[in-house]
Amino acid sequence: TAAPGSISQVRECTLQLMHLAKSTHTPIFIIGHVTKEGTVAGPKALEHIADAVLYLEGERYHTYRLLRGVKNRFGATHEVGVFEMHGEGLVEVANPSAVFLADRAIGATGSAVVVSMEGTRPLLVEVQALVTPSNFGNARCTTNGIEHNRLLMLLAVLTKRVGLAVGNHDVYANVVGGFTLEEPAVDLGVAAAIASSYREKHIPPDIALIGEIGLSGELRPVSRLALRVREAAKLGFKRCIVPSAGKGAQVTRELEHSALPGDFRVITSSTLAVALEIALH
Repeated sequence: TAAPGSISQVRECTLQLMHLAKSTHTPIFIIGHVTKEGTVAGPKALEHIADAVLYLEGERYHTYRLLRGVKNRFGATHEVGVFEMHGEGLVEVANPSAVFLADRAIGATGSAVVVSMEGTRPLLVEVQALVTPSNFGNARCTTNGIEHNRLLMLLAVLTKRVGLAVGNHDVYANVVGGFTLEEPAVDLGVAAAIASSYREKHIPPDIALIGEIGLSGELRPVSRLALRVREAAKLGFKRCIVPSAGKGAQVTRELEHSALPGDFRVITSSTLAVALEIALH
């Protein structure tokens, strides 16, 4: 007797489906849509009752889709699966890092490779930046795949701590492949791409960058460093710039157990300025 879509109706229908699933050992998928803010539309009661909540995300003009788990009553959350749309449907991408870097332009300025964690899976993704003098008075800052306020903070740190006069320049930042990077561990790669475009110096193609940037221009430690570095080495990178942040011994110990190739180098830096000098040398 409740109104369609009301909380009581959604709760009762979901409970009936849950009872059916558990009594017959049959998995049931309830498909809905998300709001403009990126949350599940409708009453939260549905999310509370369900055992798992999965988001299927992707850019409209790209063939790749990410399946993220934001709730899992019986397992780990924030896992991710990468799929590509084909004529016969979605097909799993077994090694997404290699796919995303396959068409990278070698020697181009404003390009950097970051290692981002998607759940427990490290992904190497290319970040591109373009810095041009502003011809319209007010400088613009446009981003795709990177949180806008985070980019503004990185620009402020580059201006204050590194001396890059980007205040009168238009800055464009993009994550190749239509992905959204949310964790702070990609800060160093984004800042390096901006500095590369501003100085017209390319970052060597065998360098991957990992690190969070603080407001004082320091590089802060990141989680699962060994796993990230191992993924970079597996894909043929020869150098990886990571934070030392006063914990160089800890970083070294963590990487001692990572079976890295003999010609692979882990370069530690405590500040953004030093890391950029290494990357753009």
